Amino acid sequence: MRDYDKAKRDFGWDTYRGWLDSDAGSWLNIAYEAIDRHVVEGRGTKEAIRWVGKTGERKSFTYGDLKRETDRFARILADNGLGQGTRVFSLLGRVPELYIAALGTLKAGGVFCPLYSAFGPEPVRSRLEIGEANVLLASPRDYVKKVEAARNDLPHLTHVFLTPGADPRPDGTIDLAQALANTEAKFECAQTDPQDMALLHFTSGTTGKPKGVVHVHEAVVMHNATGRIALDLRQDDVIWCTADPGWVTGTSYGIIAPLCAGVTMVIDEAEFDAQRWYTLLESERVTVWYTAPTAIRLLMRAGAELAQRFDLSHLHFLASVGEPLNPEAVVWSNEVFGMPFHDNWWQSETGGIMIANYAAMDVKPGSMGKPLPGVEAAILDTEGHNALAIDEPMRPGHLALRPGWPSMFRSYLGQEERYNRSFREGWYLTGDLVMRDAEGYYWFVGRADDVIKSAGHLIGPFEVESALVEHPAVAEAAVIGVPDERAGEIVKAFVTLNRGVDADDALQRELLGHARKRLGAAIAPRKIEFAQDLPRTRSGKIMRRLLKARELGLPEGDTSTLEQAA
Repeated sequence: MRDYDKAKRDFGWDTYRGWLDSDAGSWLNIAYEAIDRHVVEGRGTKEAIRWVGKTGERKSFTYGDLKRETDRFARILADNGLGQGTRVFSLLGRVPELYIAALGTLKAGGVFCPLYSAFGPEPVRSRLEIGEANVLLASPRDYVKKVEAARNDLPHLTHVFLTPGADPRPDGTIDLAQALANTEAKFECAQTDPQDMALLHFTSGTTGKPKGVVHVHEAVVMHNATGRIALDLRQDDVIWCTADPGWVTGTSYGIIAPLCAGVTMVIDEAEFDAQRWYTLLESERVTVWYTAPTAIRLLMRAGAELAQRFDLSHLHFLASVGEPLNPEAVVWSNEVFGMPFHDNWWQSETGGIMIANYAAMDVKPGSMGKPLPGVEAAILDTEGHNALAIDEPMRPGHLALRPGWPSMFRSYLGQEERYNRSFREGWYLTGDLVMRDAEGYYWFVGRADDVIKSAGHLIGPFEVESALVEHPAVAEAAVIGVPDERAGEIVKAFVTLNRGVDADDALQRELLGHARKRLGAAIAPRKIEFAQDLPRTRSGKIMRRLLKARELGLPEGDTSTLEQAA
């Protein structure tokens, strides 16, 4: 996309559907668009996946290889009587079998649900139960530790496939490698309806059970379009999306979008390590890098001098998602990489990128960007939920989206009433508060539940956190509201410090002064507490609600996605 305003006038969902091979009016299958059509069109020898193991082992798959292996997995399902609609859950880490199973399941007309391999027994069991899982893929260790004891309480779970590693193999399980080796790689892609269920992603709420977010095969229209427009994917690109497929980003943009675009994607099995990441970016000559703000802040903490040891000149587009990207990180990436990170916004419920900073636009540090051409967004007032006039810049309100985009979630599994509450008077209510400036850029204020009301002011945590992170001593910050008799709530900040910085009363006073100077006394934190670490989900989002619950002695709610819990 070279001109955002022209694309906004000219592009729509019919345009994006025309970019696919299948006729969305008859049948549409994500796996066909991601793999088979490239082989049909003569691109079977192009490298699709470049996998790097924890200890340096490597595997490469062409689009032809991927078609063969996903055909094989789809055939295994069919041979075991597991037809269309079969729900296949994966507890695997970032290993090749996960990607083959995901695409093979979709090819067979099944429903794929990735779970974080680091989940503990209870989060795994609850998701298998809520999702009525029919098939599970896992390592022997994870199966024995997290699933085996509950197997009899999961009546829908009929088949368990295990990767190598157990001798003897647990009873009632199937050796996945052996099954693949003994199965013919011959399968005709299921001609699924665009509205057939394809993906199930679980997202946790503040209370109650996790929500199962349902997406359909039509979502591929959005995955493909946003990969090209929002991530600037080009034919010869090498993309590294660092997200685990257990998080929706790792599926939408760590599997589907890159393969639909016909590019090569890098997969790293290992967890974050700054030096390893820079080595990988250099050695694999990555051109498009999609990561999370948490990872960017950790790279900042490691120092610019580390990045400067590596040749990263082949990068042409950097993007981030997961939580708002602090302005300081955008400035830092410009200085270190010679280009900004392009923040974008979306949710598990939207299925794909909805608002983004595009290659064709200037980046305003701290802004989410502008809606994808074809997406209708509005800001509703915080009282009556009426749409704010477009000429009311920088007035906070609820971010709302007009339903109808292809990757819009179709339900919360088994929670119809909860799903219906997400919509009001023709809008999907995202639960986020934002502002829009005079040029149409959107700015994140905070989750509606996180916004602090102090002495008549609505204070967005992100604004305060960004100001604190600007201080050279601060690595990360999280802000909550705590009760106050006079103001209703006051702002309290939790901060982690950069390496080599000592936490003491003098620094605390300095940070309070810095925040007041930057934000004014009405918005700046009244209290600052130093922390060794901040609670975050495995996708990198800081869990402010958990900080608040702990501060006030309240129930912590669903903590199944908490990074430290497993």
